[in-house]
Amino acid sequence: MATVTSRSLFAALLLSAVSSAQSPADPNRDPAALAVAWQQHAAEYRACCLQTFNIAHALLDTALEDPTWIAAIEDEGPTPGSSGAILPPAIVVDVDETVLDNSPYAARRLASGEGFDPKSWSAWVAERQATAVPGALAFLTEATRRGVTVFYVTNREFADEPATRDNLLRLGFPVPPTEILDVVLTKREREDWGSDKGTRRRHVAASFRIVMLFGDDLGDFLSAVKPTQSPERHTEESLHRHGQDLALDRLARTDEFAAHWGTRWFMLPNPSYGSWFDTLACATLPEGATKLVPDHAAALRTKQIELREPSPAKQD
Repeated sequence: MATVTSRSLFAALLLSAVSSAQSPADPNRDPAALAVAWQQHAAEYRACCLQTFNIAHALLDTALEDPTWIAAIEDEGPTPGSSGAILPPAIVVDVDETVLDNSPYAARRLASGEGFDPKSWSAWVAERQATAVPGALAFLTEATRRGVTVFYVTNREFADEPATRDNLLRLGFPVPPTEILDVVLTKREREDWGSDKGTRRRHVAASFRIVMLFGDDLGDFLSAVKPTQSPERHTEESLHRHGQDLALDRLARTDEFAAHWGTRWFMLPNPSYGSWFDTLACATLPEGATKLVPDHAAALRTKQIELREPSPAKQD
């Protein structure tokens, strides 16, 4: 069975929302439209992004001056007592919704009543029209000026790398020529570079000291945080139980690395899609189900929202 993807689940929600309405999705009612509108128009979204990069900027000198400052858990750091040379510093960033804003693509699919599909996504990437996430360009430009190498670890396909590089360069992001150093590391660019980014972080850590990580998804910081529909994983347990267990594990692992958030790890807001959505959607499946269908994804609207009854009135 195919692995669950966040954008395919997002597509199911969009299609369900549009098909159940008499008119195009109403931003006042449709959560998918609200998410896109917030990303495109809310000053609060812009403030969240600027706040994230400003905090990182304030910590950059400290990170660069401390040779033990390491962000990636895949980076084992120098061996105690080692006299080896200190590795040059690097920052690893995700691309989509971390440094590039793709909300126009989501808006197009929402307006047309169609969800995500790989063909339309690749066409959007080829347009090179994504804009910079607020604060990203200024921070990464300054980090580069201070001698930091920026790596873009993205789950865009390898075939989309040229267009991705062009889009980044047009906006002014630091991207050296590939013949000097390949800093755009795409999914399936190498045999062991799957959707889990751990192998690519480890690749960077072999030659650089990763001082900061940026992303919009827990998978940009940790491995094994995304649900899977692989048969070997679900021969005895249902996908529903997998989603429930993973949701709890994600919270526990987030708390485990509490000291990393806002110091070494920097999360950008993305209310539209991600492994958070995949996980909750799997948790809404009926017991015994082993795959996700649009009706199950739509159930996320009501099944995963916590409702609390009003407290009983106090008696005098």
